[in-house]
Amino acid sequence: MADNQTVQAYTDAWTQSIESISELLAPLPTDAWNRATECPGWSVRDVVSHIIGVESEMLGDPRPIHALPRDLRHVTDDFTRYMELPVDKRRCWTPVEITSELEYTVIRRSRALRNSRHQPEDLVRWPGGPLARDLPYAAVLRMRAFDVWVHEQDLRRALREPGNLDSPAAVLTRDLLIETLPKQVAKEAGAPIGSTVVFDVAGALPFQRTVRVGAHGRGSVDESVEPAPDVRLAMDWQTFVRLCCGRVRPETALVNVIGDQELGLRVLAHLASTP
Repeated sequence: MADNQTVQAYTDAWTQSIESISELLAPLPTDAWNRATECPGWSVRDVVSHIIGVESEMLGDPRPIHALPRDLRHVTDDFTRYMELPVDKRRCWTPVEITSELEYTVIRRSRALRNSRHQPEDLVRWPGGPLARDLPYAAVLRMRAFDVWVHEQDLRRALREPGNLDSPAAVLTRDLLIETLPKQVAKEAGAPIGSTVVFDVAGALPFQRTVRVGAHGRGSVDESVEPAPDVRLAMDWQTFVRLCCGRVRPETALVNVIGDQELGLRVLAHLASTP
């Protein structure tokens, strides 16, 4: 169960990351706002607009009234349509207009977080259109810090400005993604009962974890390193994040697959756990 210190840690991680985005955007020339990111169909401008849209919704602001064009090929279902609306609404905005709204939104959200009277386990609404649901307050804060940091990295890769790879939100992201590994390996990739998969991640946040598939086909993860796993997947921290967040195709990711090649490639193909 989360406590108030955990809530504060999540809030601090979100704050550090979203303020870093503001600092990253401040000196950008106008043409840099149109650079493509690894989010399908989204430019730097679009990623920032998405962040503003979600944070505004967390504040209770009404959704914008806007008709989406019919030729957006990356809009494929109700969820992507829901997420696209506040993004497309801002596509004609100038960089000054977007950065000003981002700064104002951050000020408002920071004030709301400071003044919140929610307890960690209180249920609050997690926005997402067809995926919207009520979640504990602490879980919502954790997911917002995760989402903002992942998008910060989308922006940094597009702008070739690496940074914050070991920030508080990065550590939070690492722990959250590790929690998804048992499901992705055992259920999504269908790793056989009794198999073991070791993730050997180097770089800014190095770690090793072993996923084991138990007798009932359920996965578990622990910090002990299996000396002779069925497959070992060695990669750097950024590659791990990009795979888990669907930012890179498994066949083009820089991963060293040691052991059962078929199983290793199947796991890589099913690591993505974000919508």
